[in-house]
Amino acid sequence: MRKEVWFGLSILAAVIIAILVLMPAPADITNGHLGLLMLALIVVTIMLGFPTAFTLMGMGVMFTYLAYRNMGAQIAIEQTLDLMVLRTYAVMTNDVLIAVPLFIFMGYLVERANLIEKLFKSMHLAMARVPGSLAVATIITCAVFATATGIVGAVVTLMGLLALPAMLKAGYSVRLSAGAITAGGCLGIMIPPSVLLIVYGAVAGVSVVKLYAGAFFPGIMLALLYVIYVMTVAKISPKSAPPLSEEERRVTLPEFAQTVKDNVSNRALPGLIGAMKGKRNVDVPMKTLLGQSFIALLPALVFVAAMGLTYKIVTAPAPAEATGLVEMGFSAEFDSQDQYSGGLAEPEGAEQLGAAGSTEATASTAAAEGAGEDAAAQATPAPQSFWITLIIGTILLIAFYTIFTFARLEIFKMLLSSFFPLAIMILAVLGSIVFGLATPSEAAAMGSFGGILLALAYRKLNMEMMKESVYLAAKTSAMVCWLFVGSSIFSAAFALLGGQEIINSWVMGMNLTPIEFMILAQIVIFLLGWPLEWTEIIVIFMPIFLPLLAHYQIDPLFFGLLVALNLQTAFLSPPVAMSAFYLKGVAPSHVTLNQIFAGMLPFMGIQIIAIVLLYLFPAIGLWLPQVLY
Repeated sequence: MRKEVWFGLSILAAVIIAILVLMPAPADITNGHLGLLMLALIVVTIMLGFPTAFTLMGMGVMFTYLAYRNMGAQIAIEQTLDLMVLRTYAVMTNDVLIAVPLFIFMGYLVERANLIEKLFKSMHLAMARVPGSLAVATIITCAVFATATGIVGAVVTLMGLLALPAMLKAGYSVRLSAGAITAGGCLGIMIPPSVLLIVYGAVAGVSVVKLYAGAFFPGIMLALLYVIYVMTVAKISPKSAPPLSEEERRVTLPEFAQTVKDNVSNRALPGLIGAMKGKRNVDVPMKTLLGQSFIALLPALVFVAAMGLTYKIVTAPAPAEATGLVEMGFSAEFDSQDQYSGGLAEPEGAEQLGAAGSTEATASTAAAEGAGEDAAAQATPAPQSFWITLIIGTILLIAFYTIFTFARLEIFKMLLSSFFPLAIMILAVLGSIVFGLATPSEAAAMGSFGGILLALAYRKLNMEMMKESVYLAAKTSAMVCWLFVGSSIFSAAFALLGGQEIINSWVMGMNLTPIEFMILAQIVIFLLGWPLEWTEIIVIFMPIFLPLLAHYQIDPLFFGLLVALNLQTAFLSPPVAMSAFYLKGVAPSHVTLNQIFAGMLPFMGIQIIAIVLLYLFPAIGLWLPQVLY
């Protein structure tokens, strides 16, 4: 029998033994003990392979009946059925969950648009001179594609077919190759738009918008830590990640580029401009030169547009403030003589005095308004930081075009057709959510439409592909929603039995500081990630931790970011390391599961380092939500 099976069975046996040892005699069992027994049994049944959603529902219904058993069978059945209906209806009316099927549908559309092959090839060539270039390109490709799709299994499987053979052929170690693919494929559950964050937000009652804003920089930080680790390994141990040969780094130039390179210049922009004049243009059509020049100038055009928009924003005149001067009297609203035709009469000469005073007041008001308009019309001078950014950006742009050869132009064109469409779609969806332009559900609908446009642009959109994407999205969404229904019933039964009160009393009785509680919670979640997947951890165990956060004055938003980082381990930790099994299914026969597990361990260590960094420097996750909201 495999070692992994023995490991899983040993964990299962340990849980069962703990239940038998810690549970009191049947005569002494209280409702609270039943709640803890239910929690232990759900872990056992999930490890035995029972469907999680229906197991949660079944356990919840059975133990809810036991909680009401002293009221009589009829009342117990009625109360149990009422609880089922109410909890199911609460899930059905949860607006946050509308975004889940739309994001999943977007993911399946992007996956079937077949962008990943072009994306990996372009990243591979773009990173050719970086140490460990293939592994670095793999991590970046996984991060971008996993963020766009959110489907870990699809990303790991596709990259196992594309990147693993290429890395093994280049002499990369099996462990580093497997670790880069499996860890990179899991980044999609951390970097927004992430379904995990939507599920946590629905469970914890935290704004999904704030979670997306908070998770952006921690997700980027984790990806950068992966890249730094790969580059360090490549430098220290070149045998694990040998540099690419000159042949593998060579980019095949099209005929026009080769002609311009040989006759004019190897640098793209001077070569294209020089080829437009004189006899050197005979073999290259002017239309081709103009089109390629426009592509080459795109970085400069984007920089100019960005700086121009920034200048307009930072120099916009301040809005005019009201001066507070109001004309005295009621003459503007009604005629006093018409209203009060009988009473005290004004003395002679008062009309002239009143007219003079009114004229002076009107003049002073007009002068104040004119001064306010003049002040509003004056533009605010651009801050010094803008000019520093402009100068540095211009210098970098000049340096970029100095080294921008025709080979790099071809790589840039590959990125334009693979990386930038995905990046723009992700940033559009995420930006519309973070800046309050759209709700998560509306942004998810935009993302789905963007996925359709991408599939159409790459000529992959057809009725068969659309039907398959809709079917898979509906299937996955149904699983998530049933999981929510089951967890809602389960958590209600657990609280009804008093299990939550026992855990709260036990934890508070330990007299932990907030730091100690945070460490304990993260250790428990880390250990739960070994036998369980992130979905079970979020929907079953988060409702147990969340009531304790207020006592220790911990922000649920910050706690959610730590949990999201921690749950990266759920896909990498045996025996339920789903990423390892996805990769093993498409890996060559000589790549063993133990090698894949060994390759994932360093990346699990990096995830722990990322959790520590986020805890020591909370601004990594909380700065953006605080600035925006």
